[in-house]
Order: sequence, then structure tokens, then C-alpha cells
Amino acid sequence: MRILYEDQQILVCYKEAGLPVQSARIGTKDLVSILKNYLWEQGGESKEPYLGVIHRLDQPVEGILVFAKNPGAAGKLSAQVNNGTMKKIYRAVIHRAHKDIPEEGHLTDYLLKDGKTNSSRVVPRETRGAKRAELDYRIVHQRDGEDKALQPQDVLRQSGAPELVQIHLLTGRHHQIRVQMANAGMPLYGDRKYGEMDSEGSLALCAVSLQFLHPKTGKKMEFSCEPQGEYFKRFGTY
Repeated sequence: MRILYEDQQILVCYKEAGLPVQSARIGTKDLVSILKNYLWEQGGESKEPYLGVIHRLDQPVEGILVFAKNPGAAGKLSAQVNNGTMKKIYRAVIHRAHKDIPEEGHLTDYLLKDGKTNSSRVVPRETRGAKRAELDYRIVHQRDGEDKALQPQDVLRQSGAPELVQIHLLTGRHHQIRVQMANAGMPLYGDRKYGEMDSEGSLALCAVSLQFLHPKTGKKMEFSCEPQGEYFKRFGTY
């Protein structure tokens, strides 16, 4: 965990892959507990510090999160999530199942969560309990089988090569990016639940950019990070 910004209203941090945001298991270390302990040590108060969870990242996902330090800030930030003004950008390493899959596009699906298996799947729109899920994606970089960089303006795309994709998440559904990308023929590397690609490493998914308006000042806030997972390292800084 690394704190990127903090004031009286908000706390922005980077979460590493493998750390849950919030866990119901007794004795399990999670990000919320770590941050509350930090705030308690900083503030020196006897009561438990307030920390509002605004959005989440799945346990195997790394990246940026914002938390509220008081109820007023939590309400305003949550409103931005609900009305779509909070912008969340992700990067992932994917495998396109066939070359006819577009290099960029918009995906709209309806997802149904199964609490027993902690998974989601794409279902028909009329399915009871299904929720609309939307995202935009764009492939930004590719490597060939010998791990050489391939630039789209210089060479033709090679079918099956690992590709770095940028994703603008428009809704926040359970396992949304993983489910939608796999359903569209673009499974993520390292995805043991939905992918059929190499799953020996950590999930190749990172929340690289977060934009929102400060809950008190209204100032535009923007934070970014570079993915640390092993699948991203073959692409370098991009």
C-alpha cells in the first residue's frame, strides 16, 4: 500500500495485487484495516477513524483507489461514481482469440453474479437480476512471440501475441472487465477464473488512472500509476 495523496477530505492510495480492499474473514489483513490503523496513529484519537469506501478493486487487481475521510466527502464522491463523472482507466494484458476482433471498441453486456461461486457471467438482457455493464477498450501495444515490440504503424498485428489494452470502465460491476473481455474473445493473462491463457502469474489488470472532482473544492483531481505485475514488464513504461 502506498499513499499518493491525503488531506482532510480524502485519501488516495495505490493497492498492490493480492491485498483485499475489505475482508470479512477474521484475522485477514485488508486495505481498509491498514488505512484505519494509519489514520488512528496519525490522529491520536481514541475512537475509530472514519474511512468511507467509495469503490473497490478485486483482490488480484492492483491500482489506484480513493477513500473519503468524512461522511460528507463520501456522499459527494459516491454521487460522482453513480453519475459517471468519476473516470476510471485500466490497463490489461490480453490475448485476442482471433484477428477479426477489433483493436478498439465498446462492449455492452448484461452480467449476473453468482454469490456461491463468487463469479459473474454474461446473460440475456431479460435475465432476472442481470445488470448492464459497459466499457470502452483500445489496444495500445503488442509484442511478438520473441518478445519484440510491435508498433501498429509499422507492422501488421500478429494473431495470438500478448497485447496491452487500455480500458475505460463506464460501470462498476462484479468482475466486469475480466468477464466482458473474456466473453469478447480477449481473456486476460493470469486470470485463473475466466481466462484460458497462461495463469501462472498474477492477474494482468491494473487501475492506472483515476479522475474525480475534489468533494470540497470542486478541483479536478487526477492520479496515475505504472502497473507492477510481471506480465506488464515486457511492455516497459507505456
